Parts: sequence; structure tokens; C-alpha cells
Amino acid sequence: MRTPTKAAALAAAALLLAACTGRVEDTAQTSGGPVELSWWMVTQNSDTATSALKSIIADFEKQNPGITVDLQFRAVDAHKDALRTTAGSTSGPDIYYNWAGPGLGGELVKAGVSLDLATYYQRYKWADRFNTSTLAAYTQYGGHHGVPWTQRTEVVYYHKDQFAKAGVDGPPTTYEEWAAAARKLKDAGLTPLSTGGKDNWHVMRLLDTFIETNCGAELGDELNTRATSWAGQPCVDKSFEQLKQWSADYFNKGFAGLPATEAAALFNSGRSAMQIEGDWFTQQNLDAGDDQNNVGVFPMPTGTGRLYGFSEGMYITKTSKHPDAAATFLDYFTSAAVEGKYLGVFSSVPVNKETRSANALQPINAEIAGLSGKAKGFFLNNDQNFPTDVTTEYWRIQNGVTSGSIAPKEAGALLQRFIDTHKD
Repeated sequence: MRTPTKAAALAAAALLLAACTGRVEDTAQTSGGPVELSWWMVTQNSDTATSALKSIIADFEKQNPGITVDLQFRAVDAHKDALRTTAGSTSGPDIYYNWAGPGLGGELVKAGVSLDLATYYQRYKWADRFNTSTLAAYTQYGGHHGVPWTQRTEVVYYHKDQFAKAGVDGPPTTYEEWAAAARKLKDAGLTPLSTGGKDNWHVMRLLDTFIETNCGAELGDELNTRATSWAGQPCVDKSFEQLKQWSADYFNKGFAGLPATEAAALFNSGRSAMQIEGDWFTQQNLDAGDDQNNVGVFPMPTGTGRLYGFSEGMYITKTSKHPDAAATFLDYFTSAAVEGKYLGVFSSVPVNKETRSANALQPINAEIAGLSGKAKGFFLNNDQNFPTDVTTEYWRIQNGVTSGSIAPKEAGALLQRFIDTHKD
């Protein structure tokens, strides 16, 4: 678990560096010498997405012969750790991927790791390029930190034949219908929902959904932003009780020790009926050979009309020696031509207002894009709402509830006690 002083340490290191050196100028690029950019990225869930990123780099390097890009992949948690470990030092990357929520991307912005890109927003007219709703995540701290890459939408993927076998008529539209469908699937001898509990965020998706369902959008937002107490909230108690029930009755056996990638393999091979994933999963499912005519999606039936989702962006570090070259690459990377060429591989919803897809979206991603257009808004994953230490406690408590070591009615008070004693 992250110690309570880690955020302060990150900030202190970054501020000390800034005070001593300021931003390192792009001397190599200015002098006309070759520039190599380091780009830290999370490992992609599909071979197609990995190949697409490498193709983007190759095309960029052809058009910009003085700049090369060194793309380095890490698993999700390793990527987070690497960014925190190198915060405020010169050993970090020039460009890094991060989730745009205040608990992940925002943590590094507040620690002084991210370079304010206001100059480049003006130079490349980026403020006019991106959708206003997506851009808000990159201006929420003052200035312009990062550029949007995706607007992710998370839904429930399901197998139509398994629903039919269990007597489930179609996608559920209420929690009650969803719970009834899960019960029918289990009674039919099927695994209702595949989940990889070894990656805490995989279980978290269901808990976040229950909070939205039971507490509603307004109270849910107040809880998730720590504006109101988690203790003594009946809707919180109910959500943890539902998590306990679903993990006991509807998850795959041995879920607690299973990585999310192996849970995905269960679904992709037809050994589970449902999985909660984002639109990136469509390409992964396609690459795995699952019959796309047998796969459908539906939004989590929370009753609020909001979709579950988040934005991902690319950031330039304040210690980068080549910020101008990094901005040149990001301008290319987020162009309508590049996003259009690969739309559907990374995300189903474009963030560039001028993007027109070069190819028709996969039917599943087209359906997800349609859902996004009808939504009343989004509710954010809680590992992006919370600072890292609170996220870690949230996961500890959810795992305690699913394992039986923590009573659901105690969970909200435990989380609030931690929040009260670990204030920023």
C-alpha cells in the first residue's frame, strides 16, 4: 500500500527539480541534431492495437526523419509504479500515457510531473481540435495538461447463445433484470460473469456500478469525490452486499487469484456469459476468434442513464529534454487522419471533432458509439476518482467483502475512517 506521505514526496521532488532547473529546453531539436523520444505506454490488450501503435510511429518517423520514438510497454500496475518512481527525476519518459481522472493522471499533474502544454495548444490549435466534453479532463487543474487520446465506454459484453440457453430474452435494462439473468445463467450450469480478481480494478467495475445503481448519480458523485461520508449510507451497505452475493454466486470459480487477461480468455473462448469491459475489448475479442455475430453489449443497467467510462491521454513530462519534438509527435498522433485510420482499434468514439473513420466500425463498436451518443453523461471508475492510497483501501475492503473477512455493513464506515485519517 502507498504510504500516506508518498503524494507529498512526489510533489516535493518535482517542485525541487523545477525550482533548481526549470524546464529543460529542447536543445537537441533546436540545434538540428537527431532527437529520440521515449514514450511509456501500457501493454495493449490486442495484437492489432500493438501493431497499430508501431505503425503510427513508423509513419511519423518517415515524415519527421530527425525524430525517432522509442515505445516502451508495461503492464498496468507496473506502468503506474514506474511513473511514480521516476516522478521529478530525469529518468522518466518524454511522453507518457495515463488515465485522465484526478486519482491517476491528476496525481502526477499535482505532483508537478506533467508539463503544462498551453503553448502547444495555442501553436497547434488543439483547443479547437478536441470534443469539449473530453477536453475538460485536461483543463480541470488549470492550464492544459496532456492531450486526449480516447473517450472510453465500458459496457457488459455477453454471449447471445448462452442467454438463449438460460432463457434470458435479451439484454437487461434494470438491475433486477440483470440479477435475474445472472440467476438463470447459473441455474443453466453456465458461468454468468468472468472476473479477474487478481487485478483489483476488474472487481471494482462491478462495485462502482452498484454504487451508481443504488446511490444514484448525485449522491454517487458526492461519495466518489469524497464530498460526503461513506459511513451510514444504506445505498453503500446494499452495494457491498450485492458485491458479496455476485462474487459468491455468479463469478467464475477461483476468480480471486485470476488475472484479468485470463478472465478475458474465459469469455473469448465461450466459457462465460458476460464480462464487464471497455470498447477496447471488441478488438481483443475479435482477435481471439470469438464469433462476433454471437456477441452483444449492453450498458450497465444502473437506472441513471449515465455510462461508465473515462478518458485516456498522452502527457509530456516537465523534465523532457525534447518537449517541442514530443508536441510534434502528439500533434500527429491526435490528428483526424491518424485517429480515423485506427478508429475502432483503440476506441469507438473519436475525440478529434474532424475525425472520419477510414473504415466502418465493427458492429459492436458502432453499437457502443450509439450508446455514448444517447447517454446522460458518464460516471468515472473509482480508481480514477480516488488518490492512490484511498483506491488501495477501497480495493482492500472490496476484497475483504468478497472473501468474507469484512461484513458488507461495515465496509462504508471502514472506508470513511481511512479517508478521514489520510486526508491530502
